[in-house]
Amino acid sequence: MSKIYVLHENTEWTVHLTKRLEELGLPYEEWFLDQGTIDLSEAPPDGVFYNRISASSHTRDHRFAPELTEGVLSWLERHGRLVVNGSHALRLEVSKINQYMALNQQGVRTPKTIAAVGKEQIIEAAAKIGVSSFITKHNRAGKGLGVQLFHSIETLRQYVESPDFELPVDGITLIQEYIQAPEPFITRCEFVDGKFVYAVKVDTSDGFELCPADACQIDDLYCRVGEEVPEKPKFQVTDQVDEHLIQSYEAFLSHNNIKIAGIEFIRNDQGQVYTYDVNTNTNYNADAEKHAGKYGMLEVARFLGEELKKVTTTETD
Repeated sequence: MSKIYVLHENTEWTVHLTKRLEELGLPYEEWFLDQGTIDLSEAPPDGVFYNRISASSHTRDHRFAPELTEGVLSWLERHGRLVVNGSHALRLEVSKINQYMALNQQGVRTPKTIAAVGKEQIIEAAAKIGVSSFITKHNRAGKGLGVQLFHSIETLRQYVESPDFELPVDGITLIQEYIQAPEPFITRCEFVDGKFVYAVKVDTSDGFELCPADACQIDDLYCRVGEEVPEKPKFQVTDQVDEHLIQSYEAFLSHNNIKIAGIEFIRNDQGQVYTYDVNTNTNYNADAEKHAGKYGMLEVARFLGEELKKVTTTETD
């Protein structure tokens, strides 16, 4: 019997999806791809294959999960299997350079960015970018890896030459203009089946750790038993997103064959929108969703169920 195959390397992020699949009575199987083998002489099973491999997998000691998954996706696609967020989506997930080029190709504005390999090249890039404030970030990132704000090249040099310098897993550091927002928040738009589901407003007052997954919340951002409710939650669902921006994002996702994603943007003090991150392994915040009555993983599970119907219909024809 055909089923939904969930390709991933982080159970903490996937359990919310499998609970929804079980709730809907959908057959599924997890493929945990931190290590494994691919027999290229065999055909894969029939079903729907949903890729949830993250760019931050190396932070969980799953250094080669993206590389293994790329091979698995190539194998699945070669045999014509129905793959959600396939090899092209993975290529964007693990490289912000690829993301920005794909976004720009669709007319979506991204911050001015220079990619550099080598410590002196990082300094040279900061000098060339020509702005007074800039940030560093990792090309293969996730969870705000390597994101730091600098107001001078000298402070950047001190950081790069110090033991605190974080070498990106792919060796590529991005130097990016700092977008000064009038208020300390960014917006993340969630899409399922390439269609807009909701947006979440994320408070950045405490820094750049913006992953909405419950497992990423290291601070006391939400009420626990016997504790006082914070005045302002870090994640808040909102519908105040420009319709034309949503349309441009949906066109970008369609062009790149990405079905499920979270796309993050920020506005500067003049109201201009800058898109700076595409998450093809998107997560959702339970507290924000409960308050709004909208549930991303439920929508994902329903979508996968509809995709499974297509496969089973084809098998019986």
